[in-house]
Amino acid sequence: MKKKKTKAPDTAPEQKKTRKPRVSRRERAERRKTGVFMIPSFLGIMLFFIVPFIVVVYYSLIGDTTNADFVGLENYENLLNNSAFKMAMKNTGVFSLTAVPLVVLLALGLAVLLDSNIPYKSTFRTIFLSPMIVPAASVILIWQVLFDYNGVVNDITYLFGADPVEWLKSDFGYIVVVLLFLWKNIGYNMIMFMSALAAVPRGVLEVAMLDGCGPMRRFFSIKLRYLASTITYVTIMSLINSFKVFREVYLLTGDYPYESMYTLQHFMNNTFQGFDYQKLSSAAVVLCLIMIAIIGLLLWADDRIGKGIEE
Repeated sequence: MKKKKTKAPDTAPEQKKTRKPRVSRRERAERRKTGVFMIPSFLGIMLFFIVPFIVVVYYSLIGDTTNADFVGLENYENLLNNSAFKMAMKNTGVFSLTAVPLVVLLALGLAVLLDSNIPYKSTFRTIFLSPMIVPAASVILIWQVLFDYNGVVNDITYLFGADPVEWLKSDFGYIVVVLLFLWKNIGYNMIMFMSALAAVPRGVLEVAMLDGCGPMRRFFSIKLRYLASTITYVTIMSLINSFKVFREVYLLTGDYPYESMYTLQHFMNNTFQGFDYQKLSSAAVVLCLIMIAIIGLLLWADDRIGKGIEE
């Protein structure tokens, strides 16, 4: 009997071509409507953010607004050799590196404390949130009463034998600014952390308790990892708010405060009043690049921690 020849199987079977799902007319119409509604927002971002930033970069690369001579990086070189700018950068960096971690850690600690079963939780929340509704003028009045040479703080320290201190006209002014920043921002950050703590899966915490994990281990091994995104957000917002403390410092001390309180915002404000737009634009670009680098690093760290939680 003749054996029937069998065809050898193909080593690479043909794959069926996947067709893209057809988009219905209704979906196309919805997309067009979405695009139309996004036009005002896009124009607003272009008009108030992107175009002004391009103009700032342009001003930082020219020598004079009237002649518009291209000078390259000369404005940046002059800026980095400017003693006032270097002092402002140093003070702003020291302030941010001190105040931002402090406000994040203190807010996190208060949130953990209020997340536990303690009495008068709502009262404490109200107390810490009250600085957010106090007008800036009232804040300045309170701080002047407290830290003036003849103020309340010096009266209290005098009872313990200490000499009066010129808080706003000495190196101690830095401490006043840090305390002011903490007082204004700690309540908002605390509420953010309390919301994040409430969102931690209770099932995971209960399983950890059954396995014998103590409160400290549950916090550092479970809660803290789920709080990573909130910590990143709060840190970024606190960093941004640390540059807004200029308003209160300006109202306290004016255009030219004591050296320890002279920040980048003072430098930019005084440069603007002097109509030196090239120096001002160069400082703005440098500050923008620093902020992009710091925020990018924080987002990268948050992404790495988030991947670890998903795994």
